[in-house]
Amino acid sequence: MNKLDAIAQHQRSLSECRLCEDMIPPVIIGQQVQSEILLIGQAPGDREGELGRPFAWTAGKTLFKWFDSIGVTETSFRQQVYMSAVCRCFPGKNPKGGDRVPNKSEIETCSQWLHAEINLLQPKLMIPVGKLAISQYLEVTRLVDVIGNKFTREIFGKQMDIIPLPHPSGASTWHQMSPGKELLRQALSLLAQHESWQRLRQKSLSQ
Repeated sequence: MNKLDAIAQHQRSLSECRLCEDMIPPVIIGQQVQSEILLIGQAPGDREGELGRPFAWTAGKTLFKWFDSIGVTETSFRQQVYMSAVCRCFPGKNPKGGDRVPNKSEIETCSQWLHAEINLLQPKLMIPVGKLAISQYLEVTRLVDVIGNKFTREIFGKQMDIIPLPHPSGASTWHQMSPGKELLRQALSLLAQHESWQRLRQKSLSQ
């Protein structure tokens, strides 16, 4: 079985997952892409289920503005980058406001899908978006300690670079104020300089 067929088979199994009783389906999955870049979000919001793709609403508009500023449009990104997440179903609303944060059990249960994708893709560049996603692979107490830096880690026996980004949610103003604004700019500059991003940008320009 070639890699694209394996990815398609993986996504078919993922789409049928109903292991977490408090999570609200459908499972949100990105396009079937064989990519050296892996983006990891946190969990879908309440509109992603209706629209059927990750980062489809307000946070996505902000995220893709960031990527557009370093030469890759939303369409090109979705077609060429594998979009994953810590959890794939909508966690529901928090009674105190905002979306509920997935609990440890839900994160652990859903991690099998993310681990399978890392093993399948063997990415060279991982882009975790938001503190929950970042904390799966890096020690993070404060965003200021990780945003604006590039890390190299061995994950499942494969060396990869990790360039974390803050969450683009409208509920967070971290990336709009100092020092977050400057650290975001630094992180995007690191992305733009990365050889995997440069290859992505060249493919985007040739489309």
